[in-house]
This record gives sequence, structure tokens and C-alpha cells, in this order.
Amino acid sequence: MTTDTRETIMSAARKMVQTRGYNGLSFRELAKEVGIKSASIHYHFPTKGDLGAALAKRYTEDGLEYLAGLRADSDELNVWIKGYTDIFRLALVNDNRMCLCGIMSAEYDDLPPEVRTEVDGFTELNVRWLTEVLSVCRPQLSLEERQEQALAIYAAVEGAQLIARGRADISVFDRTIATYRSAGLLP
Repeated sequence: MTTDTRETIMSAARKMVQTRGYNGLSFRELAKEVGIKSASIHYHFPTKGDLGAALAKRYTEDGLEYLAGLRADSDELNVWIKGYTDIFRLALVNDNRMCLCGIMSAEYDDLPPEVRTEVDGFTELNVRWLTEVLSVCRPQLSLEERQEQALAIYAAVEGAQLIARGRADISVFDRTIATYRSAGLLP
């Protein structure tokens, strides 16, 4: 089995989870999608939990790279925040999918511990990044206040994505994000 097979499995599994959720992830259906036997998936990922944790970990690593790039490429607060909300919007544009860790969070009680750990890491990444952004635009707030606002922003953006997906209407996301801005939730 090659690294390419592992990456192909992860790519197909990511799409499946973003569309159906973790509970909708089936090794049998995944094997059919990839064109391999189920045993080949088990070779790379012995359990569904191993695959779910690998997906969430990769998603978090990709998110970290993206968010770091936003701040490295611009000093403009509005560019950072637009880039932040745009990545959630992109999932909707891409076959009306959800944020991988957001949809997994909705199934949190059903997740194996190793997947929960990685999903929690994604939430922590978002809150940490948003807290840093808030330290630039709302320096008068205490660290605790910035962290609380950061969590509220993350939850609100995930929620906007969820509602827009449920309605299969990206304009719901766009209008909600605009409302968050005008209400002052988003800097």
C-alpha cells in the first residue's frame, strides 16, 4: 500500500464525513468509492476511530497553515476576518459541505476518544487564533474576555454554516455573516 492510497482514502473519507457526518462514514462505502477492498482501508486505518482522528488532525493542521497564512500575508484586520469566514463559506460552495470538525462536533457523544481529542484541537486552534486577532482590534479586553468572544465568534460562524447548509442556500450564510459584522460580533 502506498502513501497515495492513504491520501486517496483520506480525501474520499473527508468528503464523506463533511457530507454525512462521522456516523455516516462507512469503510465498505469508502472502499467502493476509492475502488479498493475494505481490508485495504483497515491496513492504513485499523479502526474507524483511527481514520476519524487522522482526518480531524489533518483538518486542524491545514487550518493552522491557512490561518497563519492570513496573518502573514496581510496586516489588515478585515482581510483576516473575511479570510476566516470565507473558509467556512468555501465548504458550502463545495457541494454544500460542512466544516469537518464542526459536523463531528455535532456527533461528539458518538465519537471515540481519539477523535474527540482531535476535534477539540480544532476548536482550540480557532479560539486561539481569534483571540490573537481580538488582541489587535480589542486590546482593552482582558485575555479571558477575548477568549470568550473568540469562542462566540467561532460558534456563530459554525452555526451560520450549519443553518445555510440545512437550507441549501449560501445566501443565508452571507446574510448571517453580514449581520454578525453589523451587530459587532465580528470585528
